[in-house]
Amino acid sequence: MSFENLRELLERRAAASPEKVFLSSEADGRQFTYREFDAAVNRTARLLHDQGVRRGDVVSLLLPNSAEYIIAYFACFKSGAIAGPVNSLLKAEEIAYVVANSEARYMLFGREFAEKVGYVRREVPALDSVQDFDDEASATAGLDGKGEGDWRVPDLKRDDEAIIIYTSGTTGKPKGCLLTHWNLLANARQIVEWLGFTEDDRLLTVMPLFHMNAVSVTTASALYAGGSTVVSPRFSASRHWQVVSDYGVTSFGSVATMLSMLLATYPEGVPEGLNIGRLRFAMCGSAPVPAEVMRRFEETFGCLVVEGYGLSESTCRSTFNPPDARRRPGSCGMPIGNEMRVVDEDDRELPDGEAGEIVMRGENVFKGYFRNEEATERAFRGGWFHTGDVGYRDAEGFYHIIDRKSDMIIRGGENIYPREIDELLYRHPAVAEAAAFGVPDELYGEEVAAFVVLKEGREAGGEDVAAYCREHLADFKCPKAVRVVDALPKGPTGKVLKRELQQLWRQSR
Repeated sequence: MSFENLRELLERRAAASPEKVFLSSEADGRQFTYREFDAAVNRTARLLHDQGVRRGDVVSLLLPNSAEYIIAYFACFKSGAIAGPVNSLLKAEEIAYVVANSEARYMLFGREFAEKVGYVRREVPALDSVQDFDDEASATAGLDGKGEGDWRVPDLKRDDEAIIIYTSGTTGKPKGCLLTHWNLLANARQIVEWLGFTEDDRLLTVMPLFHMNAVSVTTASALYAGGSTVVSPRFSASRHWQVVSDYGVTSFGSVATMLSMLLATYPEGVPEGLNIGRLRFAMCGSAPVPAEVMRRFEETFGCLVVEGYGLSESTCRSTFNPPDARRRPGSCGMPIGNEMRVVDEDDRELPDGEAGEIVMRGENVFKGYFRNEEATERAFRGGWFHTGDVGYRDAEGFYHIIDRKSDMIIRGGENIYPREIDELLYRHPAVAEAAAFGVPDELYGEEVAAFVVLKEGREAGGEDVAAYCREHLADFKCPKAVRVVDALPKGPTGKVLKRELQQLWRQSR
């Protein structure tokens, strides 16, 4: 079945199964049938239109995980606007950068972020309108069926942009990644076909909706399959199996940290009285799952872990392990519909078993970086998107991620680029040199650490510098520890040697 855009997908599903429950809100027990969800989306699209939103406008979304977040996404999709999810873990000044850089003029926000929104409005004068959207019914009261034709773009096309999502940038500032209607539809179709999702599946969203994992894997894929989805405010290890049991969940998205937390909370397995018999597998991505964690999770809970790999630039997933006997634990699986290969520094394809950079192309690969032609051209050189990840393909076609070409740190599923932290550290009045890097962490996979060299005659302790970071950076980006040293290890050209930082860190402990 083919769809031209996300509006068509939703409306055809609503027409086919109007009374089937599509969306459940775990926080408050609300449920939306396909018909009710479609109506809520239409009301919200009208609300945006009344605020002046038109085709191609960016609507920033600063919301907690909720039914409202999903409604807001589809209101943008339906009306031809571009959804701009904002990482709510960011500090106000970081949010202001994303909003300004995306040229957003409108925002839907949750009241818990009101203080941040106030800061953003002062710093971004172009942001014309903000709307409290904690409760769709209250925000759209009186808009049912009112002037529906005003907001409907008659010729909504597959190549129209649907989402601008910001990825951490190696240059220190995040880049806006433009995804089209067709990118989202293609990735949903690929996921559904590869994992065998049907109208009987119910997917659980515990990953944050400001990431593409939650949007693509457990929301758009559920809609594409004609199934249903449950949204939780956040991951809670203590409540997780209760939610899976209560809603008859068949699969959920996760990262390795979540699996470790569930093992720590329930070492003896699923509590008595809970029924997780409909659960088929846990989907896991972002960073490789340690082999021992995967083994223990599957033995303890009797739940298969299906690893995958992807980036925001590939909408979400580009590979998945097969959810059957072919699965290869430790690998990130096989391409699910896009092309992938491994190349050397000169972009020549490498034979199986030889490590190089992973490149890809296909329907799920993004359109380009917003207002950044240079970065787009560099990423797509030779007609393939260069991921910056190092890995290899084995003889059976399974891909293995072994390193990152960049210095990116993945902490509990959140991507962090040291360059952004370095730039902030250099702004500290006492710091002459700085280097942030990743160190192993049992719970989060990696943590952020940093070394600094002080300016002559200046004094500051590591905790002072760490506190400075906490003032200006999202908590997940802040160094767990900052240590003051006399000098940073450097190569002959003066470049800081990141691998030697790791060794220095171990010695300093």
